[in-house]
Amino acid sequence: MLKSLRAVARFFQNTIGWNRIGVLLSIAIISVAAVVLLHMLRDIDTDEVISALKATQPHHIAAAAFFVACGYFTLTFYDLFALRTIGRNEIPYRIAALTGFTSYSIGHNIGATVFTGGAVRYRIYSMYGLDAIEVAKICFIAGLTFWLGNATVLGLGVAYHPEAAVPIDQLPPWANRVIGLAMLAVLVSYVIWVWSAPRVIGQGEWKVRLPSGPSTLVQICIGILDLGFCALAMYMLLPGEPNIDFVTIAVVFVSATLLGFASHAPGGLGVFDAAMLVALWQFDKESVLAGLLLFRLLYYIVPFALALIILGTRELWLNFKGARRRGKPELIRSVTAPIRTEIESGKTDAD
Repeated sequence: MLKSLRAVARFFQNTIGWNRIGVLLSIAIISVAAVVLLHMLRDIDTDEVISALKATQPHHIAAAAFFVACGYFTLTFYDLFALRTIGRNEIPYRIAALTGFTSYSIGHNIGATVFTGGAVRYRIYSMYGLDAIEVAKICFIAGLTFWLGNATVLGLGVAYHPEAAVPIDQLPPWANRVIGLAMLAVLVSYVIWVWSAPRVIGQGEWKVRLPSGPSTLVQICIGILDLGFCALAMYMLLPGEPNIDFVTIAVVFVSATLLGFASHAPGGLGVFDAAMLVALWQFDKESVLAGLLLFRLLYYIVPFALALIILGTRELWLNFKGARRRGKPELIRSVTAPIRTEIESGKTDAD
């Protein structure tokens, strides 16, 4: 079986290439999502969407904003955990928090988070002595935290409530439960694998020591908290009727997030929204769309603006400090030049 899988993998690598497969998959996801979204939005009443926005209770919006803030606070520990994993214990939490918040805020909105977030990380961490390889390792560990959290939340949610995933994958509940249990089995196997002995992947300078068993449990908890807070924010922005339990919302939210991530569209735009509209068929489409607009404002636009302000202010401050450092020697020379001239001229007269 393993030999067969390797043979299939080699075939795709040699004939098509994994990069092309990824691009084709992204295009397919975006295309399907665009068709679905256009079909669902063609009879949307704009006035009803505006009414739904106005009907959203202010304290629900405030609660959603709080959960979004908690989610971004949790994201800062992605970077802190990765830094400690690769042995860079001297980097303080404030730098990890700055990098984690800004890299994810920008990466979420621009898309291709691995590259855009990695560029932000390199800009900040390089000033503290980290090279490109170490930054790549941080991106890998942070990405692993994201996937472990997703696998845990989705596996537990689908195994417990398999009907929640039916509108998205169109599979019967029993098949979804089997998939959920399989995901949990793979997750448990991975934890046992890293718990049994130190594990290293990669070669040469690219070797990465995977977190140990206990550290992996911490890693999973970080991912669960991040997704849980985000799902709670979305939950608060949906109408109270019909009454949908939080587990269903969490399963739908994580599934839609993964589809948006796989599409590489900025912020999963269109893909995430189409999946949410399809899965939450119990609600009025106008109400779901209003909730999605508010969620995008709170989770994407506001943090993105804050990240740009923080990074812009930081760059101005660094340039100002650099100019001051460069200016001091010139200032000293300008002040001391007349004195040196007088001294030298005095020596000449004495001679």
